[in-house]
Amino acid sequence: QLQLVESGGGLVQAGGSLRLSCAASGRTFSSYVMGWFRQAPGKEREFVANINRSGGSTNYADSVKGRFTISRDNAKNTVYLQMNSLKPEDTAVYACAAGPNYYANYDVWSKYNYRGQGTQVTVSS
Repeated sequence: QLQLVESGGGLVQAGGSLRLSCAASGRTFSSYVMGWFRQAPGKEREFVANINRSGGSTNYADSVKGRFTISRDNAKNTVYLQMNSLKPEDTAVYACAAGPNYYANYDVWSKYNYRGQGTQVTVSS
């Protein structure tokens, strides 16, 4: 069993930065691929980024590539999402998830076994 709690969201001006954290409870954090997803009002949930178990490989959505960086600290059971050059269209609830697959279905929310509640990120223009 793994419980995930996100933090670090808030209100920021366009062009600013935020770092989201996702703290996991449980001793098996390092055995999971970790992902970040987001959902804006009235829109489908979309994949943002994921990272493999060791932290050595990552995937990003095209919309955030070059601006966002996912990382993890297995000693702290935490995954991070550094978000730079934020745009108003990045406004959404951001949630982390833990799952078994780095390659197959890595961008599908329902394929992750454990999912957090999310944290709100609002980017003003």
